[in-house]
Amino acid sequence: MSIIIVDDNATNQLIIQTILNKAGYRNLLTASSAHELYDMLGTGGSAAAADLDVELILMDMMMPDIDGIEACRTVLRDCRYKDIPIIFVTAVGDSNKMAEALDAGASDYVMKPINRMELLARIRSAMRLKQEIDRHKERDKNMRYNLELAKQVQLSVLSTEIDDENVRINAAYQPSSELAGDFYNWYRIDKNRYGVILLDMMGHGISSSLVCMYISSVLRDTITRMNDMEQVMHELNRYMNQLHIKDELMNYYFTAIYLVLDVENKTIEYVNAGHPPGIAFLDGKPALLEPCCSAIGLFNKLKVSKGRLQYEKDAGIVLYTDGLTDGIAAITGEEPSYDTLIDLMRNNEQLDPSGLVAAMIPQDSGTVQKDDICLVTLYTK
Repeated sequence: MSIIIVDDNATNQLIIQTILNKAGYRNLLTASSAHELYDMLGTGGSAAAADLDVELILMDMMMPDIDGIEACRTVLRDCRYKDIPIIFVTAVGDSNKMAEALDAGASDYVMKPINRMELLARIRSAMRLKQEIDRHKERDKNMRYNLELAKQVQLSVLSTEIDDENVRINAAYQPSSELAGDFYNWYRIDKNRYGVILLDMMGHGISSSLVCMYISSVLRDTITRMNDMEQVMHELNRYMNQLHIKDELMNYYFTAIYLVLDVENKTIEYVNAGHPPGIAFLDGKPALLEPCCSAIGLFNKLKVSKGRLQYEKDAGIVLYTDGLTDGIAAITGEEPSYDTLIDLMRNNEQLDPSGLVAAMIPQDSGTVQKDDICLVTLYTK
């Protein structure tokens, strides 16, 4: 790694080089002006230079044409060099100038005539800070890589679209951060029956996504092993209670809505565990899949009841997490009523789930998404 000495006075360059060489610093570069520095770095409008691994810049404040303070700002504006420590070596004793230099991003300054011990001490301090910044950047890079990998794993366990002779099932999924606490899954039970589940874990981010992945790992086995919907909810509640940590004030829980569509008997059976009501359009008439038990994991024992709906010709079902209603409320200033949601969904029935979300929460609305948004649609044929 290089140290660049920027000074229009060759004698000053030589003095600093000598001090640094005796202290064991070997890869030293010099520039006589800000323009030469720009050329070396490929910044400030100069032609792009080869990547230069710069560890530190020692810069004179008073230089012809472009002074050190302006050069400091220009270099640090370049994203490649924004973390490079810059130490001014100057004879200017004006405290206002010193303050301006630090405001421009300089790490430190040393007064001329140069005190060898002071210069080396300030260089070591600046380099320690740079090394710490580099360690944090490397750690953040690894964290981003691991989060992206976890995100891909999380996405891989979500169900893909079903579009067969009986139904069309699809979803829109918009995490508020790298990882989400929403999860959905569906499967074809037999020739005529389809199961769909949507859940929303408490909170969002890494901890919620980890608990969500834990539940998803046992969900398919639980659903396929147990035919009774109420029994499935009891079993999921048992798994969640296993996560309770001694002396932990906050218990993990999730809301969920689980339904089974029977296209032969034209029925929809469901259990809603504290989840926002799903909206069903049965032969064009709306109906709510309202909560019939508490959220999963809140209590050791769960009192579950099952709902049942019937249709004659066709059915459409929209399930969603509360991130959707929160997003609408952020735009309108109030929580949407169920009549409002029904109208929005009926008017945009032909849209795919992503288009439906976009119609209800326009991307140019200027609001910040604070919670995960998930929406599942099911339409019979």
